[in-house]
Amino acid sequence: MADQTIVAAALLGVLEGLTEFIPVSSTGHLLLAGHFLGFESTGKTFEVLIQLGAILAIVSVYAARLWQMAVRLPSDRRTQRFVLGIVLAFLPAAVVGVLAHGFIKGVLFESPLTICIVLIIGGFILLWIDRLPLKPRYEDVMDYPPSLCLKIGLFQVLAMIPGTSRSGATIAGALLMGTDKRSAAEFSFFLAMPTMAGAFAYDLFQNRNVLTADDALIIGVGFVTAFFAAVIVVRLLLDYVSRYGFSLFAWWRIVVGSAGLLGLWLVG
Repeated sequence: MADQTIVAAALLGVLEGLTEFIPVSSTGHLLLAGHFLGFESTGKTFEVLIQLGAILAIVSVYAARLWQMAVRLPSDRRTQRFVLGIVLAFLPAAVVGVLAHGFIKGVLFESPLTICIVLIIGGFILLWIDRLPLKPRYEDVMDYPPSLCLKIGLFQVLAMIPGTSRSGATIAGALLMGTDKRSAAEFSFFLAMPTMAGAFAYDLFQNRNVLTADDALIIGVGFVTAFFAAVIVVRLLLDYVSRYGFSLFAWWRIVVGSAGLLGLWLVG
């Protein structure tokens, strides 16, 4: 295997870790970067499977809190309601992801132009939401009612379109329905665990017969670098969005999408 492929896998892993939990679309960034780097993965599995590194980053950062929830779950109604909310929020994307898997991987993942356009549109939507005079009713994810969680999960379905951003869709939906910025981002973290784990398991199962040892190596490299980059982002993001909101990420989407359009026009 060429050294350039390993280096590209490492760089893409860092990109995945840095962008997975901010509302800029990690998949969109990976697919665009891979397109311009000439990086091709078997069945587009690399872009999905390295998300395991980001999942484990969340688990490591939230390990103590997750353990407390596990201990309290059998007897604490508040914890039970929160877990139910996460399950309800997860289900819409799980159903649509299974039913539309072939279309998503075979069509949407193969359209850099669509990704660029969606990045730009999503950036302007995020700017609009960030500037709305919203009055939060929910400031703690543990107090989100199940009905609110399900609605946030419906927003997450939009992230099936590369460039939309899973975290961006869930955060935007949560903000529009009365949450504050910090808890919206934190709920997105918790929802990421089953969503990304499910996507990882399903994609691995679908491609189990075509992956090779070389594929395993580049996925492993991307997984490791994604883990360390994601740990940094998870530790810093909540404080940042509480103070400054999401406008930086919105403008980043617009810049990247515009640069991608220019690149496609110049080099294809």
